[in-house]
Amino acid sequence: MSCLKPESNEPAATKPGQQDFNPYDAMQPRAPENPPADLKNGGRVKSNSVAPEGMYRPNYNVLTPFMRSPEYVQMSTAAAITLGVMGGKMYRCSCTRCLNLLLTYPEGCRANCAYCGLARHREAERDYADRNFIRVDWPAVAMEKVVDIVAKDGKDTPFHRMCISMITHPNSDEDTVTVLKQWTDRIAPETVPVSILSNPTTMQRSNVQELHELGADIFTVALDAATPGLFDRTRGTGVQSPHKWSKYWEIMNDARDIFGNDKFGAHIIIGMGETEYEALNLVQKLTDLGGQSHMFCFFPEKGSLMDHLPATPRDQWRRVQLGRYLIHFCGQRVDKIKFDEEGRVSDFGLPKAELDSIIDAGIAFRTSGCPGAFQDDVSACDRPYGDSPPSDIASYPFQPIKKDIKKIRKQLSLEKMH
Repeated sequence: MSCLKPESNEPAATKPGQQDFNPYDAMQPRAPENPPADLKNGGRVKSNSVAPEGMYRPNYNVLTPFMRSPEYVQMSTAAAITLGVMGGKMYRCSCTRCLNLLLTYPEGCRANCAYCGLARHREAERDYADRNFIRVDWPAVAMEKVVDIVAKDGKDTPFHRMCISMITHPNSDEDTVTVLKQWTDRIAPETVPVSILSNPTTMQRSNVQELHELGADIFTVALDAATPGLFDRTRGTGVQSPHKWSKYWEIMNDARDIFGNDKFGAHIIIGMGETEYEALNLVQKLTDLGGQSHMFCFFPEKGSLMDHLPATPRDQWRRVQLGRYLIHFCGQRVDKIKFDEEGRVSDFGLPKAELDSIIDAGIAFRTSGCPGAFQDDVSACDRPYGDSPPSDIASYPFQPIKKDIKKIRKQLSLEKMH
């Protein structure tokens, strides 16, 4: 079986005279439309009231069953394959080392983020449990079954980490606590550490504290946008969504106080209209605070308000990937990196031999996320092909080999710099 969605809007190789970045003015989302009243808040699923039977794999030809967290959670296709609840395989990798769990409700996420396949504006088109997210389907499984499987595997589990992804829903805070307790009651944190991908909009400092006390290891915030203006355009008032830049930073600073250095961080999507300087300046700010930065390459998610826009050019993505790695893991600083008048990296500020060695190691171009059991700069959350098709990999979910490095070097266009 194929685990991946059909490819579209792929980044083409940058041709002479073309822009090798996505400028702010070109990345305007569509305005959201309001769904009919009877389809809001999961109206179709609630009226049909179909009982779930075992694992539910998104299927647009059947009635979506009525499933609700904390009894049910969704998980990425790669996680479902790795857990053994569905068949399949991923190109050039053994699926994933992170068990991504997503809270689920008939009402769905009440936010309306422009780039997200789970956004509220899709209520008329598709029920929440059937929506694609980071390019793949998310099957739903009873939480009890998930815990049973991982607990039975014990130290032989393939997972290096579990992550609970909250959504914007009135019950999300309470249900995250329940899911976390259900997990830690049977699975020791040292066996499979737990990350929280939070929803700051509904949270207070006390919620962050409670999750830490219950055994969560890392707390992250999906900041996603690199600047306040871009955040509001894609996650706030610009798309009739409730999120606020200031609230996200409030909760992230709470996480810094409570979880400590290297145990908090933010997600950043590259290519939504920010400059490379703005992205790397944010990475520097997070690093200086003691936090992590986990990067995603913008891909036009089908059904989102940005599905008509171009994916991030590989030139832009590789430069920011490398810059982020240099800042976070190699001690480089953004003020030592040179940028041109468009905010693009023009010089990484390192001797050629040193830069070549880091590029050839390949780790800078792997998926960035919470660490696993191998080493701090190798993510457990490898998200296979969550931000690109296998034919033109953005975030490598495996160690790049010689042919991959050759392609990466070509995409970096180092000869154009200096």
